[in-house]
Amino acid sequence: MNPKTIHIDINCDVGEDIGNEKDILPLVSSCNIACGGHAGNLKSMLRTALLAKKHKVKIGAHPSYPDKDNFGRVTLDIAPEQLINSIGGQIKKLAAMLHSEEMALHHIKPHGALYNDVAKDLVMAQIFLAAIATFQDTAFLYVPYASVIAKEAMRQGFKIKYEAFGDRKYNRDLSLVSRSNSDAVINNPKEVIGHMLSMVKEKQLRTLDGHTVKIKADTFCIHGDTPNALQILTYLSQELPNHNIHVRRG
Repeated sequence: MNPKTIHIDINCDVGEDIGNEKDILPLVSSCNIACGGHAGNLKSMLRTALLAKKHKVKIGAHPSYPDKDNFGRVTLDIAPEQLINSIGGQIKKLAAMLHSEEMALHHIKPHGALYNDVAKDLVMAQIFLAAIATFQDTAFLYVPYASVIAKEAMRQGFKIKYEAFGDRKYNRDLSLVSRSNSDAVINNPKEVIGHMLSMVKEKQLRTLDGHTVKIKADTFCIHGDTPNALQILTYLSQELPNHNIHVRRG
């Protein structure tokens, strides 16, 4: 009997002024478009969205702390109302542009420090959910497995998809290893596929300190700004089918 075919979603952060979208988007099935907080503007949003449409890639918003100087990777001390308005404004700009081009907003995924903060802090999670309440019934929310925001989003009735990272190392509590650690990012394509196969087939991963922990994922991220992003995605597209794993597009 042939092994059962598994279909997965691979997402990538794009529109972040890296300039590799033309090569990357044909290799993924969903994308997260920077919408002005840490990177991006209306021109880059439109250009990236049209490429995604061409390749039948699902489109998501990738809001962050309003901090282009630090690429959204530093926690900001910002008033809740100001943050809610910023996050909501970022997404609404992208959503309006998509609507004008007859495209749909499939999902929302916070970026960088905001992603990490809402994953572990209930107040921050509630602030973020308040900011995206307009899209509760129409868009999925990409969140880490067993995170604070995943639990709170489900309690409030949001539609969620669990996300895991193919190019990042994990701590035992399922938080991502800090980028200040030289081992945080996985650049070797063969290491990435090993990491992903464990998550896809065994529903577990090996942490930086050598422990094995449970994880569940509906979508797997390869960062667009990872130095070897294109090489990683190309390798995955070639090798995953050998393990009866296929990227679900459209």
